[in-house]
Formats: sequence, structure tokens, C-alpha cells
Amino acid sequence: MNRRVVRGVSELYTPFDRVEDAAFVVDDGRYAWVGPAAALPADYAGWPTIDLGGSAVIPGLVDSHTHLVWAGSRVDEYVRRSAGVTYQEIAAEGGGILATVEATRAMSDAGLMMLARRRAAAFQRGGVTALEVKSGYGLTTEHELRMLQAARRLGEDGPLRVTTTLLAHLPDPAEDRERFLDRFVSETLPEAARQRLADAVDVFIEDGAFTLAEGRRVLEAALELGLPVKAHAEQFSNSGAAKLVAELGGLSADHLERATPEDLEALAAAGSVATLLPLAALLLRAPLPQAAQLRASGVKVAIASDHNPGSSPLFGLLPALQLAGVATGLTVHETLVAGTANAADALGRPDWGRVQAGAAADYLVVNGAEALLPLYTWGQPSIKEMVIGGQTVWRAEG
Repeated sequence: MNRRVVRGVSELYTPFDRVEDAAFVVDDGRYAWVGPAAALPADYAGWPTIDLGGSAVIPGLVDSHTHLVWAGSRVDEYVRRSAGVTYQEIAAEGGGILATVEATRAMSDAGLMMLARRRAAAFQRGGVTALEVKSGYGLTTEHELRMLQAARRLGEDGPLRVTTTLLAHLPDPAEDRERFLDRFVSETLPEAARQRLADAVDVFIEDGAFTLAEGRRVLEAALELGLPVKAHAEQFSNSGAAKLVAELGGLSADHLERATPEDLEALAAAGSVATLLPLAALLLRAPLPQAAQLRASGVKVAIASDHNPGSSPLFGLLPALQLAGVATGLTVHETLVAGTANAADALGRPDWGRVQAGAAADYLVVNGAEALLPLYTWGQPSIKEMVIGGQTVWRAEG
């Protein structure tokens, strides 16, 4: 039943290439052929056909960095930061991440699941077909695993594709630092791996979080367990985290507000993705790497929402792509690639986020004939249909 030819595509971005008057073939949830409609192989002539009537198509968006599972509210911090209080000052008072840890620990499993589903639904309405969900607001083994279980169930329930990441966010101030790190490496990480709850491991290397040496210990332990690695890197200072990710062959280094050209070049040489999180940078008044620098380094760039209750309360990827274009000078086409194929590579899922033979058939039908329209209409996704694995998961009314 999941076998069809899709025609009537005015414009298609793969996302790397633009194809006019395109067609593609879906077979068992994957693309079997993609190209100009005039070149459709005769082998597919008798297959069921869908005509999109001149609508454009882009790949489903992939958000490669979210903290989707959390409880509580930090509106007060948002207001205080707008008045000049810094993120670090709030954290030193016991707010920030620790405030979310307290609320998340207190929330029931059912409550966490309900909140995660609501947030995921908002991302889906904005064109996201796949996303990563990190833990990090539990700090104990029990609560980190609860967060990962919620994220895993979100993916199992569908329709969104979900990858899960165990995040070493920061040491618990209520516990001896060395004891905390020992427990994370010897208990939390192995248990997440044993229960197959984590697809990757992340560590926040920064003043107030983990040192470079501590981050190395976490990531090397993850690699020993066969888990890919990544890091929150160079957000408030230049710590060497990006070069550590490159050295270890990590999937991505994320944030990079304080990254140097040498950091970006190291990531490029290693094949690691540079993931930019524009709203977090803008709200915390930090610089973002600029397009010329990114292009010169040769690094592969992804853009993500960094959805979280503190520094990026953003419920969607399209606004992050639009902000990144303005803040970094990347072209609209570059931001599309950054929010699709490159983001999928940052998750170690090279068959997501692209319209090409062999890839998962996840795509968006644009509400118009111009494929880049959703990136132009701020506040209005301009999407009329979402398809995941070759199956329509929603259509706009009317």
C-alpha cells in the first residue's frame, strides 16, 4: 500500500539541489527514485500516482538539539534577564538549570510525558519530522533515566522520529563533585546504555558545568560503551571542547558562540557538525559564528532550536533557521540544508532530512509553488501537508 509516484511538484529542494517540475517515487516508506518528472523511468508507469497540483516540496525538518522533557517555569528569569541580570548570576543564586531540575524531579512520569507530547506537537505543526531530545534535568541516575524513557516513548508513539541523548548537564551541587562524576560514568551512563535509552551522549563543558578533563572522561566512557558523542561547546568561554569533539570523532559540537576559526577547522577535518543555536545566542547577547568564517572553515553547519525553559524557549525550528540567516549571513538555501540534511548528520542519521533514493520518505508539501516559502513567511509555516515514512501525518484544513 505504501507505494506511489508523486507528480505535480513545481519545485523540489533535495535540499542540496533544486529540481523544477519534479517527481519522486516512494516504496515502503523510502524514496526509490527522485528527479525531473520528464525523466521518470518507465518501470513506474503503472504505479499509483498522486498529483500535488503544482505545490512545492522540501525535506522534513530535523531539529538536532532540544531539551524537550522538563517541568516548571522560568518566566521570572526571562524577565530578570531582560532587565540586565545575567544568566550566570541567576545560576549562582540557585536558579537556572537547577530550578528546572527541582521541578522536573517533582513531576510525575505521566506529567512529563504529557508536557513532552504537547511540545512535540508544536514542533510537528511547524514542519519538524524528526528531533533529538536530551536528558540533563535529572542529575541522578533515576531521574535521568526517567527523562530518557519519556523521550524514547515519544518516538515510539510517533509520528515524529526521535533520537535520545544522555546529557551530563552539570554536577549536582548537593553532592561531592568527584563522587557525582564517578557515579555518572560508572552507573548512569552504563545503565542508559544497557536499557538502550540513549542514542548518544552529550556533556556541557563550561565554567559552572564540567571542565575539559571531566568532559573528556564522560565522552571517552561513552565511546567505550559504543555510544556516539557530542558536546555543548564554547558557549560562554573558549574551553577546548570543540577540539575535543573533533579529536574523538564526535557527531557535533553545539553552541560555538566563542569558537575560533581553528575550532571550526578542526571540526571540519574530523567530519563533525557545527550546530548553531541562534535564539540562545541572541537572548544571552552572545555572538554567533559568521557565514564567511563558516564557509572558509569547510565545516558542515546545522541549526537547531535548543528548545529549553531557560535560554531558548522556542517551540519550533523554522524560526531558528530564519534567525540564523539574519544573525550569521547564511543564505536561505544554506539554512534549509542546515535544518535538514546537516542536522540529520549531526544525529548520525544520514538517511533523514533529504529527498534522495534510499532515504526515509519524510517531506513537506508547501502551501504554494515556491519551495522556500516556509522560510520566508515568519510566523506562518506555509506548509499544507506533512509526510513521514511515506504516510501523511497531517494536512492543513481547507
